[in-house]
Amino acid sequence: MTETEILELRDLAEVGKVQFKERVVDNYDMACEMCALSNYRGGRIIIGINDKTGAINPLSFQETQETTQTLGNIASTMLNPSILIETDTSLMEGGNLVIASVKEGTNKPYHDNRGIIWIKQGSDKRKIFDNMELKAMMEDCGTFEADESVVPNASMDDMDMDAIKRFLLKKFRDALSKQTDDGRRPSDLSADEIASLLIKDKTAESILRNLKLIRPDGRFTVAAVILFAKVTQRFLPTYTAKCFSFFGNSVGGSEYRDRFSETDMEGNILHQYNSIMQFFSRNLRNVQVEENFNSVGELEIPPVALMEFTANALIHRSLVWRMPVRVFIFDDRVEIHSPGNLPAGMTVESMVSGVSMPRNDLLFSNAIFLLPYTGVGSGLKRALETGVQVRFNDNEKTKEFIIIIPRKEHHKNAPTSSITHQPPSKNAPSLTTTHQPPDKNAPSLTTMHQVTKKQQDILNFCSIPRTAQEIMNRLGIQNQSRSRKRYIQALIDAGQLERTIPENPNDPNQKYRRVRK
Repeated sequence: MTETEILELRDLAEVGKVQFKERVVDNYDMACEMCALSNYRGGRIIIGINDKTGAINPLSFQETQETTQTLGNIASTMLNPSILIETDTSLMEGGNLVIASVKEGTNKPYHDNRGIIWIKQGSDKRKIFDNMELKAMMEDCGTFEADESVVPNASMDDMDMDAIKRFLLKKFRDALSKQTDDGRRPSDLSADEIASLLIKDKTAESILRNLKLIRPDGRFTVAAVILFAKVTQRFLPTYTAKCFSFFGNSVGGSEYRDRFSETDMEGNILHQYNSIMQFFSRNLRNVQVEENFNSVGELEIPPVALMEFTANALIHRSLVWRMPVRVFIFDDRVEIHSPGNLPAGMTVESMVSGVSMPRNDLLFSNAIFLLPYTGVGSGLKRALETGVQVRFNDNEKTKEFIIIIPRKEHHKNAPTSSITHQPPSKNAPSLTTTHQPPDKNAPSLTTMHQVTKKQQDILNFCSIPRTAQEIMNRLGIQNQSRSRKRYIQALIDAGQLERTIPENPNDPNQKYRRVRK
């Protein structure tokens, strides 16, 4: 470093990645500083500057030699695991400054020789005792795989066999196309039948074991529960998403246009993905892109970009930090908050250039067969190629990675949905009780080019089987035959919804589920 660069750092005072010491007086204190930087994002320790006054007190030639040797000894003998540092000198008037560069560790957490774990906090350091912070630190550098952890009490009875079937059909598409010689399409088979077709006499559970989604002892991994559970939140309460559309531009606002309730998000990763995309669809505007007044409008933010950002938030989120993915729509921007900072070694620049460094390897490598993303690092580049304006914020303070998308033309009178001017509260009505009564003149799905918002809501709701009464309750209307015909039968006729007991439509245990294609 040049003298000018050092003086500029000195004038900024100590920051998170730079520490000043006039001399190495206390070897243990120096070891704690190195430990904190290794457990953080790395940094530099500059010897020869008073950390209280900023006064420069250069080291003599002999002091420089002794200090360099002492720093190397501290790094190799007073930290566990030991670390390597790079030392350099900078010539100043009257002597030298010694600069010790400490890299971010790849084997966190690092302890001092008393077994204490330190981490940087602003210009200072602090001890770590919380297990969640330790897990997050290990997850950050890849020494702890949260998605491979065991979920107690989960079983195949808790899994959505339709989701497993969809997964198997896509993952083994080539193999299945060669083995169907009995006249039936693979899509006509159950998940267990597909598994048996792949490996004789094997079940879907056996295939998931082979893929390491289920442990050899039969215990389900976190990744399996996220991918396939009927209600993931029963086992992982914080693996969910919260969606709010606010009036104005502040998350502190007391009024909102729309929100998804807790029950709306109950389901696996595919259900959450579909729900978030539906939330975008019903709260963002369609804008005219052609001169023809009657031309079909396009969503104000390219759907491809929203798809990639949403998939990334659900797949690459930290599974250690106990907070949900959060989606906020304001008058002037959209924000997607994903728990956890970028993994060690990853920067916003490398991410944008297409470098892929997945945090959750097991989840990442299998979610590709459920969600629409490539899994090779090209998704973000593809999103940016749409021309969308976006800012990325790897927020160390809130432990979130935030994607901020400005809205091109925001107004106070943006489209509203069924919830308006209601302050968020525990007693606020959910979307299931605030829909408008059915329009008698509404066309059925069979006569439309696309589903209505209300019909799409039913399809998302039926990602897990629902009774007719549950569907009517969600719509806020009475369970009458004409209502069932309008909202359930129309979707069945269009091939979007199916009965769980098709051979007996009037069975009292009848439920309805979304058709997986």
